[in-house]
Amino acid sequence: MDINLIITLFLLGFIGSFISGMLGIGGAIINFPMLLYIPAMLGVGHFTAHEVSGITAIQVFFSTIGGVLVYRKGGFLNKTLITYMGVSILLGSFIGGFGSTHMPESGINIVYGILALIAVVMMFVPKKGIDDIPLDQVKFNKWLAALLAFVVGIGAGIVGAGGAFLLVPIMLTVLKIPTRMTIASSLAITLISSIGSVTGKVSTGHVEILPSLIIVIASLLASPIGANTGKRVNTKVLQMVMGVLIFAVAVKVWMEIL
Repeated sequence: MDINLIITLFLLGFIGSFISGMLGIGGAIINFPMLLYIPAMLGVGHFTAHEVSGITAIQVFFSTIGGVLVYRKGGFLNKTLITYMGVSILLGSFIGGFGSTHMPESGINIVYGILALIAVVMMFVPKKGIDDIPLDQVKFNKWLAALLAFVVGIGAGIVGAGGAFLLVPIMLTVLKIPTRMTIASSLAITLISSIGSVTGKVSTGHVEILPSLIIVIASLLASPIGANTGKRVNTKVLQMVMGVLIFAVAVKVWMEIL
């Protein structure tokens, strides 16, 4: 593998995983378009949408491990929320990951674009007062959480994502979970979800081993740094950064599709 491609992959993995740890997302919403477009744009390599979805599935798994380890102390991990949404999204992501092998590349990109568009709308819905709720008094509809996580899992499994870029808006807007608990719990849920995505991709031979290994090394270094940064940043700023990020990605993906 060309040294320029190795350096490019490492930097892309580092950037994606830093943002992943900070915002409580798996990183696929950032790394999918970056891996699809930037290596080709720089002339150092080219990956198909199927290959990128396989690489991002592996990256999401390892980047979320780093984030969860940072957030495990402080009461930010809601175990009930993680259990209900984690099991549901695992089932959905396995179905989506296996089913994606029967879809054309254009179909994978369209699913990704639709998911990003839904996430954008939800991120900009007002979320008044959710961060005033004490962490030990957080309540939510368990079965609604499970149903939404299952649907997210199917779509996320198709594009090799952990689904957190959709989980975060759902947890903030629909379930009314405080921001830092949302970030910490979504990392744990995405970790569980990515098991389904990785299993589906590996079992069907859609994982490029060496590029994935480079991305994993970058993820293990960058994700804990991002998570520690996120713990110190104002929650309104975190919500705004997430909204802008998802909006930018949605615009880029739909420009390519159209």
